[in-house]
Amino acid sequence: MKKTLIISGIVLTAAIITLVVINKIVSKKDASILYVESIRGQFDIIVTTTGELQAKQSTEIYGPEMAQGRNFRSMEIKITDLVPEGTEVKQGDYVATLDRTSFDNSLKEELEKLRSLETNMEMKLLDTTVNLSNLRDNVKNLTYTVEEAEITLQQSKYEPPTTIRQAELSLDKAKRSLEQSQRSYSLKVEQAKSDIRSLKASLVDQRIKVSDLQEVLSNFVIKAPSAGMIIYKRDRGGSKRKIGSSINPWDNVVATLPDMTSMISKTYVNEIDVSKVKLDQKVEIIVDAFPDKSYSGIVRSVANIGEQLPNADAKVFEVNIEVEGSDPILRPSMTTGNKIITKTIPDVIYIPMECVQAGTDSIPFVYMKNRKKQIVVLGDSNENDVIIEHGLNAGEKIYLSIPEDAERFNLVGQELISVIKDKIKALKEEEKRIRMEAEKAKVKRGGTMNITPEMMNQFQNNRNRQPRGEVNTRDTSSARPRRNLQQSPQNRN
Repeated sequence: MKKTLIISGIVLTAAIITLVVINKIVSKKDASILYVESIRGQFDIIVTTTGELQAKQSTEIYGPEMAQGRNFRSMEIKITDLVPEGTEVKQGDYVATLDRTSFDNSLKEELEKLRSLETNMEMKLLDTTVNLSNLRDNVKNLTYTVEEAEITLQQSKYEPPTTIRQAELSLDKAKRSLEQSQRSYSLKVEQAKSDIRSLKASLVDQRIKVSDLQEVLSNFVIKAPSAGMIIYKRDRGGSKRKIGSSINPWDNVVATLPDMTSMISKTYVNEIDVSKVKLDQKVEIIVDAFPDKSYSGIVRSVANIGEQLPNADAKVFEVNIEVEGSDPILRPSMTTGNKIITKTIPDVIYIPMECVQAGTDSIPFVYMKNRKKQIVVLGDSNENDVIIEHGLNAGEKIYLSIPEDAERFNLVGQELISVIKDKIKALKEEEKRIRMEAEKAKVKRGGTMNITPEMMNQFQNNRNRQPRGEVNTRDTSSARPRRNLQQSPQNRN
């Protein structure tokens, strides 16, 4: 029994000692994560966006050609069958089938019209032949009548005057009848020619219409124009075409065959940050499907006109980023994270935004490990960090948050207050100047505000350099991923 108590006491003592040691280690760790060190180095200002991979070049797979010049009413056509997206195809392989119902019905109607026109043409030719033959016979008979009247007149020259006059009248009457019959025949001939030309034209048009419909219907089974991977086409609303979707004469692309040796990330930048994005800026690209890999990119195009995406309030501008090099694992429609490096400032001192505090006077300061409350002059910033223009040297330890005994820290750096106030005044004057230029531009353009991208960029930079009353959480761009506050200063360096 005594031995058991001794063993239990030893175990209890060891447990207490272990808890004390662990508590000390945790306390030291907690103390170490309360501060960071100011860093000297390159400072990047970045616009962060989400995008989607697309092939830089691709071959489009078209449905039937339904140009407006064709002699039938163009209409939307539904896709009744479509191979799965991502299917590898060779040239001539099956891709999709379209709904033939409406066009089959139209073809039946047009064939009936064609047969009716052909019948009408045959009847017209037959009727014309009979009618003109009768008219020719009548003209010939009237010619004989004129000849007989002339003979009668010649034979009546020794007859009484009344008989001669009667013979002359008969001859005149016969000649007039002949002339009228000849004119009527000529008119009937011209009318018949016109009617036949009209029928022939209608017949030709109808045959072309039937031929066009038959040609369109022959392309309702769609095949691949070349080898590649099937990627569904997106419509104007951004939705991918699928079974049940429709194509129309203005947009009859069913799918695409992308060239995956050259990819771009298509993304959208909000109207606040678009003024910072320029052609040929470098981009760091992360593909969500492969978070351990990163790629380099270059901004290739920035839209001049904003657009409003579905379910979005703000205007955005399309930006295309070319992925440098090629990687066979990359596929269209993969989601990307893009960090567009809009500005690089070499050899500056910067600290996390969390370190910056300010009182009611809006003068920024930091709590230092040496128990001083140091006033600092702020420069450019990004989502995580801010440049310190004056007040700190590289490697100085700073608290990440307000320490418990903050009231005991000594305030130093009062000489920087005038620098800060002068800077605020200069920034306000610059903003006022920019606004005045914008107002002038508005008046010149008939009341429409027209702030140039350069003016917007300058205005935004001025806002970034203003001292903060508290930690800045405005959604701008990020130079680096947000730090984990459980990270030690050694890891930060």
